[in-house]
Amino acid sequence: MSAPEKDRLCRDEIIAQVSFLTFAATDTTSNALSRIFHLLSENLEVQEKVRDEIAAAFVQNGGDLGYDALMGLPFLDAVCKETLRLHAPIPFVMRQAAEDTMLSLSEPVKCFKGEKKQEIMVPKGTRIFISILNSNRDPNVWGPDAAEWKPERWMNPLPDTVLNAKVPGVYSHMMTFIGGGRSCIGFKFSQLEMKVILSLMLQTFKIEPSGKKIEWQFNAVAHPMTEDAPVTAAGKKVQLPMKLTLL
Repeated sequence: MSAPEKDRLCRDEIIAQVSFLTFAATDTTSNALSRIFHLLSENLEVQEKVRDEIAAAFVQNGGDLGYDALMGLPFLDAVCKETLRLHAPIPFVMRQAAEDTMLSLSEPVKCFKGEKKQEIMVPKGTRIFISILNSNRDPNVWGPDAAEWKPERWMNPLPDTVLNAKVPGVYSHMMTFIGGGRSCIGFKFSQLEMKVILSLMLQTFKIEPSGKKIEWQFNAVAHPMTEDAPVTAAGKKVQLPMKLTLL
């Protein structure tokens, strides 16, 4: 309530924002965390490296890992970024053109009559599906290993192709959290939440595969499940069994 009158949110706006943050925290973020745990269980060397970094940070900070220290852990950040790049929780979004727009393309497309165009007209009211995964995995941008999970790619300067692509996302040259005025309002909170949980879980447990094959179902949000998962009214039951060993 201390904000200037012109910057204050009305009651309906506050309710809408709180609802949005709650949705982001309980669905997209939780499934992003599930994907990280799944990948770490399959890549124990990476898991151990993250654990060592977290443990060293706790020692250096007297057992109390504050915001700046946690967010400044480079390899933990690399694991989160690479997972959010390769496995964005929301694979695509839909937008509707508010006005007639000439849309520029990064690469020319071949039309039905054979001619190539570098831009296309999008009439007002047109619904456009934006593939987040396609943008985040584009080999022309991220290189020939774009489809591989490699946290170490973030430990070095990104290639010029990433910087020159000028992807309009709000987060690390990707479209995971979209971009512009309708980008994810909770993307920084999401990063903090993931890193807090990872820092506590990894210093407490060793995480390994359960032996069951994990499948990821792509709906509005990607969800994990097993081959033998029970079927509910909403489809296969969401689950990610893992083996936890107390350290």
